[in-house]
Amino acid sequence: MANHSQFGFQDASSPIMEELVEFHDHALMVALTICSLVLYLLTLMLMEKLSSNTVDAQEVELIWTILPAIVLILLALPSLQILYMMDEIDEPDLTLKAIGHQWYWTYEYTDFKDLTFDSYMIPTTELLPGHFRLLEVDHRVVIPMESSIRIIITADDVLHSWAVPTLGVKTDAIPGRLNQTSFITTRPGIFYGQCSEICGANHSYMPIVVESTPLPHFENWSSLLSS
Repeated sequence: MANHSQFGFQDASSPIMEELVEFHDHALMVALTICSLVLYLLTLMLMEKLSSNTVDAQEVELIWTILPAIVLILLALPSLQILYMMDEIDEPDLTLKAIGHQWYWTYEYTDFKDLTFDSYMIPTTELLPGHFRLLEVDHRVVIPMESSIRIIITADDVLHSWAVPTLGVKTDAIPGRLNQTSFITTRPGIFYGQCSEICGANHSYMPIVVESTPLPHFENWSSLLSS
């Protein structure tokens, strides 16, 4: 979970988010190298007297044409790889459907019979010690860790967006349309997210809480809730 003085990303809890963080660092180093080179050349031009050797230099023109192309390739290849990884959905171990409403979420576990519930934000006056304001819900999304989870996302009224930063997931919920994405949690924990699409007056009051547990705990939870 993020804190007030945090500058970077939250700790990655899925392989996709780990790849996104690595690509961010890769792109940042490329940008830092380019900025340093440009700053050095600008300083050199201001400090040194220009010579006629740089007026007509085919080699220099060739370098500053080929070098940006190489930089773009170094950025495009890992970016495309991550895009295909995010879009790839193999045989999921669990399918979950999330439906956005104004202003709460409905979750359906399609692999179970009659396992569905609404998830509302807990008001500030009812929070327990240790709970986070505007982030806690009355019913959490419980999933088994180290399992492939497919989530189907839609909306019942207006545009919403199901987003959990630490899982690297952000998918729009559109009325009349089904969007899907997948993720795998690599560790147990409680991961927080929020609706990331302005959906009305109470847009700030649509938190998402995903609880990743070992498989035996998930089986016990699902059997109790569906019974």
